[in-house]
Amino acid sequence: MQILYFIQQALIWIITIYWIYQLVVSICSFITLKDKPLLVNKNHKFLAIIPAHNEEAVVGNLIESLKNQNYPKNKLDICVIVDNCTDKTKEVAESYKVKIFERHEEDPAKKTKGDALRLFLNTLLADPKMDYDAFCVFDADNIVDKNFISAMNKHLCQGEEVVQGYRDIKNPTDSWISSGYAIFYWTMNRFYHLARYNAGLSPLINGTGFMVKFDAIRPTGWNTNTLTEDIEFSLKRIIQGKKLGWATDAKVYDEQPVKFKPSWSQRSRWTIGHIQCLHEYTKPLAKAATKSKTLMNFDGLLYMLGSIPMFVITILLLVLNAVSYLFNGMSTPDFILNLVRYIVPTFFLPIIVAIVIMFIDKKPIKKMWKGLIMYPIFLGSWLLINFKCLFKRDTTWEKIEHVRNVKINDVEDKKINQN
Repeated sequence: MQILYFIQQALIWIITIYWIYQLVVSICSFITLKDKPLLVNKNHKFLAIIPAHNEEAVVGNLIESLKNQNYPKNKLDICVIVDNCTDKTKEVAESYKVKIFERHEEDPAKKTKGDALRLFLNTLLADPKMDYDAFCVFDADNIVDKNFISAMNKHLCQGEEVVQGYRDIKNPTDSWISSGYAIFYWTMNRFYHLARYNAGLSPLINGTGFMVKFDAIRPTGWNTNTLTEDIEFSLKRIIQGKKLGWATDAKVYDEQPVKFKPSWSQRSRWTIGHIQCLHEYTKPLAKAATKSKTLMNFDGLLYMLGSIPMFVITILLLVLNAVSYLFNGMSTPDFILNLVRYIVPTFFLPIIVAIVIMFIDKKPIKKMWKGLIMYPIFLGSWLLINFKCLFKRDTTWEKIEHVRNVKINDVEDKKINQN
């Protein structure tokens, strides 16, 4: 029983130190940095890339928001990757007179966004006439703030090669599921990405609304193999000792699932992608942290260790507590107190954190009250997904149903009414 006690204490210290570190880094989100100087002052030529699989209902709204950017028209091209589409996505894109790149893939394992980007970008890099400076990637159901490209151009002029934009939600109050996503992303935006950017560490690419300078991928091309190509690309950059940038003023609005089943499927794929990255990149991250001895590399390693490994450690600690209690190694009050110590920070503290973030970032707190109440269930379902994916890894993709036709003007009008 004494051995169990020492193991318990070791696990407690590991978890405590990890979360103290996260708290200290999160506080850096409140630092105000001076604007970086411009290394060059020019309007770079951008390519907006839209991977789209059967997205006829929404891709037009994204194209419209890109065509209305506050940026020189001759410095921005738009290309829709018509990816194994069986609907009218191609016809919709053609009606807006944008570039089209069709992909037909028979192998189900390769019908992913990462594979579509790899084929398109590597084809583009092989073209000697390609004259773009950078590209931005968007999901077809996004809409983009009119200042997105100009904000990314500024970061490019400041010398940043890979920059993640602010991922907001265009349907945060449609259901408790979409509200859960909104709260999660608002928290990540401030306490992970912005905090690390301010602290001189590295944010991460976050699926959509990001910019990459072509020179950053020219040596090797776009080469990702996991289900989370965004995280994989970010980790490769961190291993090389290269920081990613963050642009709070480059806003992209994403549509999130409103039903539980597609949300479960989507988050399962994300978890499996994280597990794939864990297998592939933990060792290189550890080597990079040991070799370079920089906090940025160490922080990247902690990101990987803080996902599934920290979840497993927590589960193990709970099991050890239960065993100790069952064999009279722990009193009932102590056992209950240990459970409370786990339940409160895991399920209820995030609600308080979310309210603080919504207040600071001027999000609609009153309209989100149902989402806030249900947020512990949203987080709990994610823990169940993590547990399930430890043993069963189904990579089936389930299309997110688009239930609303939201244009960029609708989002802007809503912000004006809130103010």
